[in-house]
Amino acid sequence: MNIVWFKRDLRLSDHAALKAAIEDGESFLMLYIWEPNIMADSHYSPRHWNFVQQSLNDLNRQLSEANPLLRITILQGNAKEIFHAIHQKYQLKKVFSYEETGLRITYDRDKELSLFFKETAIEWWEFQTNGVVRKLKNRDNWAEYWKEQMQKPWDVPNWTKLRGDCLVFDESNEIYKRFLPNDYLLKDANNFQPGGETYAHRYLQSFLSERAKNYSKHISKPLESRKGCSRLSPYIAWGNLSIRQVYQYAQNAKKKVAHRRDLDNFISRLHWHCHFIQKFELEDRMEFENLNRGYDNIERIDNEYFIERWQSGLTGYPLIDACMRCVCQTGYLNFRMRAMVVSFLTHQLFQHWKTGAVFLAQQFLDFEVGIHYPQFQMQAGVTGMNTVRMYNPVKQSQDHDPNGIFIKTWVKELENCPENFIHEPWKMTPMEQELYNFRLGENYPFPIIDLEEATKKAKEQIWGIRKQQLVRVENKRILNKHVVRNRKR
Repeated sequence: MNIVWFKRDLRLSDHAALKAAIEDGESFLMLYIWEPNIMADSHYSPRHWNFVQQSLNDLNRQLSEANPLLRITILQGNAKEIFHAIHQKYQLKKVFSYEETGLRITYDRDKELSLFFKETAIEWWEFQTNGVVRKLKNRDNWAEYWKEQMQKPWDVPNWTKLRGDCLVFDESNEIYKRFLPNDYLLKDANNFQPGGETYAHRYLQSFLSERAKNYSKHISKPLESRKGCSRLSPYIAWGNLSIRQVYQYAQNAKKKVAHRRDLDNFISRLHWHCHFIQKFELEDRMEFENLNRGYDNIERIDNEYFIERWQSGLTGYPLIDACMRCVCQTGYLNFRMRAMVVSFLTHQLFQHWKTGAVFLAQQFLDFEVGIHYPQFQMQAGVTGMNTVRMYNPVKQSQDHDPNGIFIKTWVKELENCPENFIHEPWKMTPMEQELYNFRLGENYPFPIIDLEEATKKAKEQIWGIRKQQLVRVENKRILNKHVVRNRKR
C-alpha cells in the first residue's frame, strides 16, 4: 500500500500528492499525524491545533459526501514510529507528501524519515510547495520561475482514476488503537477564524468580489483591515488554499470587477509571501541567529518587566497595547501593526527579537515560519541590507486610528478618554484627569519608556554598527544569496 501524508496542505483541490497517489494505481491511506513533540513546541498554541482539527473535519465531511467510504485517518504519535508500524503490517511502497519549509524540529523529523524510508526501500515522493524551490543556489530567475508555476494548471485529483482501495483505519484496527488520536477542537474558539477548505473559499470569494475594493485604502488600518484585507493568511499557511489557486482566482476576478488596481496590489503580495519563505528555505538558521552575523555584537539585556508589559498590552502607549491585546484574543493583526509592535519591542524597548518572535508565533493564527523569521529580523534591523524602520506608535495611531475607535475597542480603560487625548493620555493635566474621572497610573499605566529618548538611543546603536567591517562583508554575502544579481547586458 501507499500513503498520502497530509501536513500543512489541508485541502483536496490542487493537491499534487493526492493526485499522484490516485494515478499510481495502488491502494493508499490518507494520513494525518498529531505529533506531540511538534505540538509542544514553543511556537505553537491550542489555537493552531484547533484550526487544524477544524480543517480535518471539513476534509472528512467533503470526502464522506462524495463517498461514504473515503476518510483521512488521524493518528497521534511519533511520525517515524507510526510509519514503521504501518510498514511492518502492510509493506509500504510509496509515501506522497508536500515539502515543508518549517521549524528546525520538523526539518529534523523529515531528515530522520528520509533515512528510514531509504533503509526500508520506501519511495518518498515530495512535491514542491507554492513555488518554493529546495536546494536553490541563488535567486537568479526565481521570480520568473515562480510566475510560471502560478500559471500552470491545478493538480486536480481525479477520483474516477482510482483503481486500488482508499484505506481507512478505524477503532477495529490495531495501529489505530496503538496511536489513538485526541480531539483538539476547542470550545472557546469563537474569536478566531474557522479552519477548513470550505471557509477558505468563502473568504476568498467575498474578498475578490467585494471586500478587495478597499484593499489598498485599508491595508494599513488596524480596524478597517479586518474586513478590507483578504484574511486568507491562515488558510494559506495551513494549506486550505494553494498560492496558485489564489493567484489564478485573483487574475480571473480582475476581468470582472472595477477594483483591478487593488487586486494587482494583492497579487504582488502573493509573490512576496513566497519570496520570504524562499529566503528562509535558503537560510533557515534565521530561526536562531541574526541573518547578518555582524549584529551579534549588539548587546541586549533582557528586561522581564518590559517584555511582560509588551506581551500584556500594558506599555502605556495606546496603539501598541490595543494591537497586542487584539492579536492575543483574535490571532490576527494587519501587517503594518505587526511591524510596529516588533519595532517597539526591538528598538524602543531594545529587547532581542527572539523573545518576541516566539511569543507572537503563538498568537498569530497564520504563523508561517518562512515569513515570520525573515520579517521579524527585517523589522528588528539585523539583516544589514534593509532600511531600518523605527515606527513611532503615536504617529501611527494618529495616522491610522485617528478617532481612537480601534484603541477603545481593545483598551477598555480608555473607553471614556477624550478623543484629543486618546493617542497621548499622559498629556492630560491633573485637573483634566479629575474632570474625566481618569487617573493615569491607576486606570491606565504611564508610558514605560520615554519614546524620543529610546528611539534616539536605538538609532545610534543600529546605524552605528552598520559601518563595521563584518556587517558590510555579511551584507554582500546576503545580497549574493537572496537578491537577484545584475545580469550582463
